[in-house]
Amino acid sequence: MLLTPNLPNEELVPARFRAPIQPRAEAARLRRLRRDLATAVEQQELVLHFQARLSLATGARTDLEALLRWPHPRRGMLPAAAFMPLAEESGQINAVGGWVLLAACQEAVQWPEPWVVSVNVSARQIADRALLGQVAAALDASGLNPERLELELAETTLLGIDVDTLLSLSAIRDLGAGIGLGDFGASIASLSMLKRLPLTKIKLDRSLVRDLPFDRDDVAIVRAAIDTAHALDLTVIAEGIETEPQRAFLSGCGCDEGQGCLFGRPVTSEVLRVA
Repeated sequence: MLLTPNLPNEELVPARFRAPIQPRAEAARLRRLRRDLATAVEQQELVLHFQARLSLATGARTDLEALLRWPHPRRGMLPAAAFMPLAEESGQINAVGGWVLLAACQEAVQWPEPWVVSVNVSARQIADRALLGQVAAALDASGLNPERLELELAETTLLGIDVDTLLSLSAIRDLGAGIGLGDFGASIASLSMLKRLPLTKIKLDRSLVRDLPFDRDDVAIVRAAIDTAHALDLTVIAEGIETEPQRAFLSGCGCDEGQGCLFGRPVTSEVLRVA
């Protein structure tokens, strides 16, 4: 007679001993999510929220960053990080990226003040040479003053940048739009990027801001980054500001703008129109 072993409750088994997620089940989940995303893009179900950036010298709102969200019917409100990699993998990124640029520009022209709108740009948009045309089309269709549009590029998207990309970014600057380098300080590529790119702003990575003003290494790096950026006539933004000591330190160092929960969480466009 075969004896059935006493199997332990799965919840009591340490994670390292549990059976891994079945590849077939994960593949099925991704297929469903990919189909859902295609439908959301086709039916324009994606939405934008906006988080303010403030002048650290005056406390006045200067810019707003457009943050992509997906109100999924079953999963709830998804941040961009939850589905943008899938959009890149499935080839939907240019459709999504073009929509974000147009929607952000159309929203900005309705705001009660001439704040700058910052839009994150993906590596695929740059690699596919789609960005310049998308920016020009969004500005033309919305009528937004190009000086009120800023593109934010992550350091990692620009590793191995080629001549064609540099020419495209320079053409975007010629249109009047700004170009910011995000996640500054997150990699050793930061300083070389400052020399090569036609930038107007840099955004200090939240990993540098998190332990301010108590971590001596971060203090030294942030001060050096701000001084270097200002020497190159670049505006400096610090992201992830959550405490008053962080704000006070950055302001004392001459950091131009700040963004983070201390100043407010992302809001819908409807809120901004009546601000």
